[in-house]
This record gives sequence, structure tokens and C-alpha cells, in this order.
Amino acid sequence: MAGSWDESHELGSQSDDSFQYERQHIEPIYDAFICPLTKQIMRDPVTLENGQTFEREAIERWFNECKESGRKLLCPLTLRELKTTDMNPSIALRNTIEEWNARNEAVQLDMACKSLNPGCPETDILRALKFVQHLCQKNLSNKHIIRNADLIPMIVDMLKSSSRRVRCRALETLRIVEIMAEGDNVRTIVKFLSHEQSKEREEAVSLLFELSKSEALCEKIGSVNGAILILVGMTSSKSENLLTVEKADKTLENLEKNETNVRQMAENGRLQPLLALLLEGSPEIKLSMASYLGELALSNDVKVFVARTVGSSLINLMKSGNMQSREAALKALNQVSSCEPSAKILVDEGILSPLVKDLFAGPNQLPMRLKEICATILANVVTSDCDFDSIPVGPNHQTLVSEDIIHNLLYLISNTGPAIECKLLQVLVGLTSSPITLIGVVSAIKSSGAINSLVQFIEAPQQDLRMASIKLLQNLSQNMGQELASSLRGTAGQLSGLIKVIGENIASTEEQAAAVGLLADLPERDMGLTRQMLDEGAFEIVISRIIKIRQGEPRRSRFVTPYLEGLVRVLSRITFVLADEPKAVSLCRDHDLARIFTELLQANGLDNVQMVSAFALENLSQESKNMTRLPELPTPGFCASIFPCFSKQPVMTGLCPVHRGTCSRTDTFCLLEGPAIARLVALLDHTNEKVVEASLAALSTLLDDGVNIEAGVAVLCDAEGIKPIFDVLVEKQTEALGRRAVWVVERLLRTEDIAYEVSGDPNVSTALVNAFQHGDYRTRQIAERALKHVDKIPNFSGIFPPT
Repeated sequence: MAGSWDESHELGSQSDDSFQYERQHIEPIYDAFICPLTKQIMRDPVTLENGQTFEREAIERWFNECKESGRKLLCPLTLRELKTTDMNPSIALRNTIEEWNARNEAVQLDMACKSLNPGCPETDILRALKFVQHLCQKNLSNKHIIRNADLIPMIVDMLKSSSRRVRCRALETLRIVEIMAEGDNVRTIVKFLSHEQSKEREEAVSLLFELSKSEALCEKIGSVNGAILILVGMTSSKSENLLTVEKADKTLENLEKNETNVRQMAENGRLQPLLALLLEGSPEIKLSMASYLGELALSNDVKVFVARTVGSSLINLMKSGNMQSREAALKALNQVSSCEPSAKILVDEGILSPLVKDLFAGPNQLPMRLKEICATILANVVTSDCDFDSIPVGPNHQTLVSEDIIHNLLYLISNTGPAIECKLLQVLVGLTSSPITLIGVVSAIKSSGAINSLVQFIEAPQQDLRMASIKLLQNLSQNMGQELASSLRGTAGQLSGLIKVIGENIASTEEQAAAVGLLADLPERDMGLTRQMLDEGAFEIVISRIIKIRQGEPRRSRFVTPYLEGLVRVLSRITFVLADEPKAVSLCRDHDLARIFTELLQANGLDNVQMVSAFALENLSQESKNMTRLPELPTPGFCASIFPCFSKQPVMTGLCPVHRGTCSRTDTFCLLEGPAIARLVALLDHTNEKVVEASLAALSTLLDDGVNIEAGVAVLCDAEGIKPIFDVLVEKQTEALGRRAVWVVERLLRTEDIAYEVSGDPNVSTALVNAFQHGDYRTRQIAERALKHVDKIPNFSGIFPPT
């Protein structure tokens, strides 16, 4: 007797009597069924001339070995010589074996059914699953027997087992059986994709791969929530083994047969299938894929990939005569163009010309909603680093900055709705952000006289439209400052609108930063604009906002720095009109602007704030000599008037040594009161030459004509500012800084002690000689006087006439 089912498929340690009950129901293996050579049950028995029966394959191998070795042809069982190798099929025996197999397997299958129960021991379940696998692998037709025996639901139930070995074996069995997924079977399998155990994931992927070979099941797999997402994740995972990654990738390739699955893959970052259909699909498929692409949220890297892969195809689709296709292409291009690198690719692919053509087309040719998308795409692409002044976009080789193109854009801005107006303004913002294209836009705006129309958008109720307008005007302000100032001074209220935006009591926004930047860029000496700002309370609002920011108002906004810089620049313009505007003087006194600007000198890390504050202090300090109240001397008595020897000059105390009168920081803006001098001296060592120049300018007011220069020098000595000033002269980082340093040094050298001490410093002498030889006319004059102070040029020298 040969072995039985449990012995030939044993999977682990188990006592022989575990299946005693089942053995009683399995027919014994008869010796006639066994091949004498293989010791296995025969499948194709054949009989030789001597009546002995063997497995056909085994006896043929025996005959070949005899022939190859040169031996006589012998029967392997009797060892007697054979006359021929003829073999007769033993049909009766084969039929008997097949019938025995069928009966035996039926009994074994029944045993397996009983073992596939959650209550059975683990080893019994594993044996049963292994038998099912063996049965299917033995004969493909047995798969139908398994299905007809309703074993599939039982095997699926084993996926819920607490035993990892059972779950893995169940998945493996389902893969071999090649189940036709029904009900929740696929959903159950998908759950195993996210299991912690790699073996379970591997078996689940392998099973899904087999299922995905059926087009009918592709839709069902894709419909399981999360299935495609998990598979896509596995293909890019570095922790999965290569076999699992490969199976997941092949499964997704099979699932691409379904259009809905392709959409899901694109949504989860696997865009290649969608892009392939967009390139090679039918017109209907291309339309469908382009439409879906326009709805996807893409990362910037993916946008670049899409632009490279299908950018040209989308542009061609955009130029088609089918309105649905054009709309789908425009929406997709809108998505793809929203990052600079991808926008540049689209420009290189030729998007500008059809885009401008659609934008300027009549309303019957393209609906306004699609023109809005065109404007949005154009606003996206003009932010890229392209030579827009050389790329033709019109029939006569016009470029985006050609006068007629800008005029058309301005016309659309004035004659369309807020949504498209906003996008078109953003187009102009992009074009004016580059110094190369800015000139062309400025020229076209000037020739069209459209500046007043653009300024009116400051009053727009739509925040995005208002902000686009403000950003455009800020870009134009460097080249059209006077025109903008004149327009804002009008009675339409745009200046009030700008001030309102600046003063909104919210965290610093991009709109506020742009608005205050625009106002700061306008000509600082425009008296009319400054007076109107005074009348409308603009400076009080600015002061309030600066104080709040300095007091620690939340600085989470990334726009707080440009906002604060703009506020300080706007506030500084009040210091340029002090000589002509009493209201400005009153405002500076009432709000102690000298103190505010002095505090702003300590805005470390904000170079522009420090620079503007120092220049503002220069302007304030220059007015000090005009505002100082000079002391009133008492009238001499009768005797003193006749006999001067009886008169005695009274001693005046408490006077400013520099301005020779009664001074204060608040009333006369004198720098001597408070820490201004020390802070300005400290800034002479700043790494930014513009900050150094502004600080030196403020300090130079202590040595100006009309003040006591000797006292000013003494103040700088006390503040230890003499050496830093000479260091600035020696280092001379810029021409402007060098000119100012020469002027200040010449004033310092009028003091004999300083001149004597410096005369031996070769670095200072060299710097002065260099200025004397290479400076402009005025600087050379001043340098000559300085060199005379240190006896480097004789006093009788008259190279330059006295001034």
C-alpha cells in the first residue's frame, strides 16, 4: 500500500493518528497503480512485450539510457533482454487509475471542506489549503471542481484567521485557483495590501495581478476604495522587495485597460497612463483625459513633467475647431502653467500666439468664460523667465510688449468684467516686473493715456482686482511716478482708498505691502501729494501702524517686512517738506518723529528701515538750526552804554552747543538729545554701504554751515565717532559714500588736534589724495582743503579757486 493524502501533502509536524478518521474514507493505493521505476501512481501506463507495465515517460527514459550507454535492451524489472521497444498503452489500467483518483480526490476534497473551518486546528487548515493548491496545479480542470464545490468562500473566510500562516496560505491558494472575484472578495484582498507582514502583502499583490488579467475584473478592483492608491504607493516604495514592486506595477498596467482606473491613477500621482491616452487615444479619449487633467491638483514637479510630455498636444488641442476640446485644453493648460518652469516650457512650445489670438478674438469666436481662462494662463506664463520682447505673438511679428498689443490689453481691461480684468492686470504686473519689458509697457500706457483708468481700480470692491491694480501701479511708479502722483491727487478718492488699504487693522497682507510700497515710490518731494496726505490723516495712520509693529504686533505674515519698510519710507517723506509746510512741522513735533526714527535705527536686519530712518533724521536735523530759539540778551543799562567797562556779558546756560540756542528733540529735532548720535555712529560699521551713507549724512548735519562746527566735532569725539568716520573714508565702498566722507573729514580736520593726529596716518592721506586726483570737481576742491589741513599741500597752493 502506498501513502495517503495527509502523508503526501504533510506541511508540518503532526502525529500519524491526526487523520485516522479521514484515512478510513480514502481508498487504498493498489500496487498495480505504482510504476516500478518511479514508485509513483502512473498517469500514462504502457505495457512491454513481456507484459510488464511502466509509466510511459519513465520507461522511455530507461530505453534512452540503455542506448546511450551501449547496454543491451533489458527489462528494468526482470532484467531480461527485450527484442523491441514497442509499448502498448494500458487503457484499462489508466481508466481504473483515473476513476480511483477521482473517487479518492472527491473524498480528500470533502475532507478539505471539513478542515476549512475557523474552529479546526491550524495544521489541518494548512493541509487542506495545500491540497487545494495541489489539485489545481495537477489539472487545470480541477479549478472548476474547486469552484463548484463552493470552496472559494471558505478559502476567503480563512483570510480572517488570526494565524498569519493561514492568511498567507489562503492568499496563495486563491491566486492558484484564479478566483472570479465576487462580492467583497476583492475588497478583502485589497485590505492585505496594507498589512504589516510583507509576505501577506506579497501574496495579495500576486493575487490581484492574476485577477487583473481579466478585463471584467479590472473595473471591480479599481472600484475598491484605496486599491489603486495603495498599489501606486507600493511601486514607489523603497521598503518593499523588488518582486512585490514589480507585481504592483504590472497590476497597475493591467488596470490601465479601464478609463476610470486611469483617472484614479492620475489622481494618485501615476500620470503616465493618462498622458499616454492624451497623446495616442481617440479624439473622444483625448477630450476626456484633457478634461480630467484640468481638474487635478498637481505638484510643481508634476506640472513640469506634464508640460514636457503633452504640452505641445494640449496647445494643438487648444487650436482645434471643437469648442469642447478647446475648453478642456485651456483648463488643463491653466493647471499646468501655474508654476514658472512649466510655464517656460509652454512658452517654448508656442503657447503665446494662439493664446493672444483667442484673447483678442470676438465674443462670437470664444465665450468670455474661456477668454478669462486665456487671461489666467497668460498671467501665469508672463511670470517665467522668457524674452517676451522678442517672441512674436501677432501676424505682424508683434510681441507682448508691442504698443498695439498693450493697447488691446488696456482696452479689454476697461471693457470687460472684474474677473478677466483682474487676470489682465496680472498680465501687466508680470510684464512690468522685468526691467526689459517694463519700458515697452510704460511707453504704451503713456501713449494711451490709460494711467487714470488704471488708478481707478484702487477703489474696486473686489480685493484681488484691487491688489492686482496696486501691484501694477507700484511696478510703474519708478518710471511714471509724477503721472501717478498727479492722478492720485485728483478728487476721485483713489488716494483715500490707498490709505484705507494701508491702515486696515489686520495682520500685514500682500495688498497692504503693495499699497504702501506704491505710495513710498512716489516722488518724495511732491508737495501737493504730501499736503493731501496730511489733510487726509495718512501720516497718523502710518505712525500708528509702525508703533504697533514695533510693539510686537504678530509678525507671522511674510509681508510684514516689506510693509514696515514701506511705512517708514512713507513717513520719511514728511521730513522733505518741513521748510515749506507748517503742518508737517507740527505733525513731527506732536508725534515726536525724531524719537520714532531714532528707535528705528535699531531695527537690526532691516537695512532699508535703518537707511530711511537715518536719512529722515538728516532732514530733521537740518531744520534744527532754523528752529532753535536763540537766547534774548538783556538790554545794557545807562552806565553800561556810556562806560562799556561797567558792562559784563551774561553767562547763558542750558543752550545747545551746536545750534547755540534752546534745543530739544521734540521741538527742534536736535540729535543731541537722546541716543541718536550713538546709534548713528554704531551704524557706520554696518555691512550695507547705503546704511553707512545715510548714517554719515545724518551725522554730517552737526558740522554743517550755520552751526557751531567745533561743538559738533566735540560731540562726535564724545560719541567716539571720529575714527569710524575716517575708516569710512579709507574703505570708501561707493563713490557717493566717498564724496560724503571727504566732506565730513574736511570739516573734522579743521580742528588742529585732529589734523595733527591724522597727519601721520598714511591711509587717510592716501584716501584724500585719491579723492583729490579722481573725484568730481567739488570733491577735489574739498579734498584739497583737507590735504592743506594735514600739510600735504602748501597753504599758498591755489589749484582750485576758493568757493
